[in-house]
Amino acid sequence: MKPIYALILLVPLATRAQTNTTADTSWFYDSHFHLTNYVQEGITVQQFIQVMKGKVGRSTLFGIPLQQEWSYGNTGDFAPTYYLATDAPLYYYSFTDAYIAMAYRGLSKEEQKLFDPMITGFNPTDMYAADHIKRVLKVFPGVFSGIGEFTIHKEFVSSKVAGEVASLTNPALDRILDFAAEAGLVVLLHSDINMPYPKPGQEPYLLKQIRSLFQRHPNTTIIWAHCGLGRVVQPVQDQLKMLDVVLSDPVLKHVHIDISWDEVAKYVVATPETIKATAAVINKYPDRFLMGTDEVAPATQEKYLKVYYMYEPLLKQLTPDAKNKLLKGNYARLFDNARQEVRKWEAAHTNN
Repeated sequence: MKPIYALILLVPLATRAQTNTTADTSWFYDSHFHLTNYVQEGITVQQFIQVMKGKVGRSTLFGIPLQQEWSYGNTGDFAPTYYLATDAPLYYYSFTDAYIAMAYRGLSKEEQKLFDPMITGFNPTDMYAADHIKRVLKVFPGVFSGIGEFTIHKEFVSSKVAGEVASLTNPALDRILDFAAEAGLVVLLHSDINMPYPKPGQEPYLLKQIRSLFQRHPNTTIIWAHCGLGRVVQPVQDQLKMLDVVLSDPVLKHVHIDISWDEVAKYVVATPETIKATAAVINKYPDRFLMGTDEVAPATQEKYLKVYYMYEPLLKQLTPDAKNKLLKGNYARLFDNARQEVRKWEAAHTNN
């Protein structure tokens, strides 16, 4: 097996039942979607509904928690819209949560059923971050199903964020995940599995740290974004050696993985061997994978479905059961449960 796919095998064996989605004729549910970009611009929810139409039955809904600063001293009259377009810092943008909530509230009841909004506008190094999440739930009851995508380690991004650098060992992150478990929120976490350009044979310390984080929060429903991969952060060597240890750990049954982002898809479909290896893993552990696009405010359905089309060779090698769970079943199971549990928490903690 190609070593670049070993990381996907971190997913433990599933034990929970799956929500029935056979009556839904859409192609998939999207576990990872950004309505706005790094300068808080994008498309409207109504426009997104048209982009989804006939193909995507449900989707998460969130912006990007980081705002790219426009520094005149750095780029002059050029207004950057992406973090790689300038050396100016990024900063946390909490208003994104209110924006998403109001956009969702502007939908009809039937339209709202299509979406699972997520809270993202918090600083994961701040011990008050969990309080921000609580406050959002109380101010906007009936809206949110989870938190994320938020980032701990990300190539080229983490070092640009103003203030303290996020860490998998920071107690502020533990407070966030503890509260997510209390409220029933799904957590969508981005943390690279390794640093960019590691030395040959170098131990991936980030993998050790994220496994420890997962073990500390066995009651939190976690989706690990992009399998831990990145644009230049590629899967580590010899990771299969850790498989038995990870799979034998019952504390990790709450960890799921999304296969979002075209950068991840390009690794998966690189060769017939990588496709076959990945399909074998998903077929063996079908309850722990979710389909996502990681698209940012796509203007057309063609652009939006790019990642899905890239994965077609993989989908052809999945069993019917694994394919249905990857595309819809696991999303429905996790987010249906979150909707129910978060509403219970809100009812108990919000003054009517």
